[in-house]
Amino acid sequence: MSHQELADTGRGAAGGASAVPELGCGVAHSIAGQGWCVTPGFLASAEVEALAAEARVLDAEGGFRPAGVGRGQGLALRPEVRGDRIAWIDPNTTGPALRDYLARLEGLRESLNRDLYLGLFDFEGHLALYSPGGFYRRHLDQFRGAERRILSCILYLNVGWEPGDGGELRLYTDPAEPGRCEAIAPLGGTLVTFLSARFEHEVLSARRERLSLTGWFRRRA
Repeated sequence: MSHQELADTGRGAAGGASAVPELGCGVAHSIAGQGWCVTPGFLASAEVEALAAEARVLDAEGGFRPAGVGRGQGLALRPEVRGDRIAWIDPNTTGPALRDYLARLEGLRESLNRDLYLGLFDFEGHLALYSPGGFYRRHLDQFRGAERRILSCILYLNVGWEPGDGGELRLYTDPAEPGRCEAIAPLGGTLVTFLSARFEHEVLSARRERLSLTGWFRRRA
């Protein structure tokens, strides 16, 4: 799928909840075909700015912590692998902009379940803040031995991002060809979705602070 086709898929998405069924069909079509999708304009600029503002307030209040690698007793800080700070989302304590976004994702979840029978049960996610120069090495989102994460969802909250700012998501799109990849700029309002168990990816370093909301649609435990 070309970048123009991807852009066409995202047009009209910022119209609110009424646009979710149409948007969900476009995402479902791409996920069914190639396993990943880029949707520019999933949120309008004003919605992106409101979400980013809530994240900045949370950061000022000390709500972000250095992100680790692994899970459970194996969780460890490894700055040579991952350099972002994160704040896990609690739906019970979120601000209005984040509540609206979670409602939009709920509509997308229902649409994907209807069209693809994925059995997506819930969503977990966190805000991620990369300082200039921060990165995340190549990895999979689904942990070995834990298969709840089905679909990764990354929403970018960077207003006025320029081509020279860096910070692209490098998505390795063909497991049979380890070097084949797409570079996706973290433009504000863009949503990236992909099958969590299939696609390795990494975050390249940027020249400015980079903000996103990363999460996963999950199956029941």
